[in-house]
Amino acid sequence: MSRPKPLFDEKIVHLAFQISLIVKGIFAFSEIVGGIATYFISQRFLLNVITAFTQNELIEDPRDLVANYLLHQAQHFSVSTKHFAAIYLFSHGLVKLWLIAGLLRERLWYYPTASIVFALFIVYQLYRFTFTHSVMLLALTLIDVMVIGLTWHEYRYLGRSGSRA
Repeated sequence: MSRPKPLFDEKIVHLAFQISLIVKGIFAFSEIVGGIATYFISQRFLLNVITAFTQNELIEDPRDLVANYLLHQAQHFSVSTKHFAAIYLFSHGLVKLWLIAGLLRERLWYYPTASIVFALFIVYQLYRFTFTHSVMLLALTLIDVMVIGLTWHEYRYLGRSGSRA
């Protein structure tokens, strides 16, 4: 009896997995850099930058939703919020980068670990979505769901093929 033909070629799925990890790695690195930058910038500096970017837009349309939102957020950016954001971005990026490095090295125990950690990130992102209603947060969550699916597929494939432990 012959084996059923897979829906997708394993090489294509593996390539998609590797590309998703590289993209996630770039985001993780930018989170680390963003966390460090967030820790060191002052509220005054942030407010000046946001004001410079939104000034022309607000002159054109004083009720511009995005410009007013950004300005409002910069004006209410507290020290505790800054520290939380810095620590969250830095640690989130560092954990993801560590997991991605293990996945790219094809160490089997990283696959379930990464899936669990990414799933916990998804839970937190969905929790945050209930407050922010951010479409970007939903997009990131969708990407994380796809990465978990690819990670699980890759784990099963490597387990069947007897790859590294």
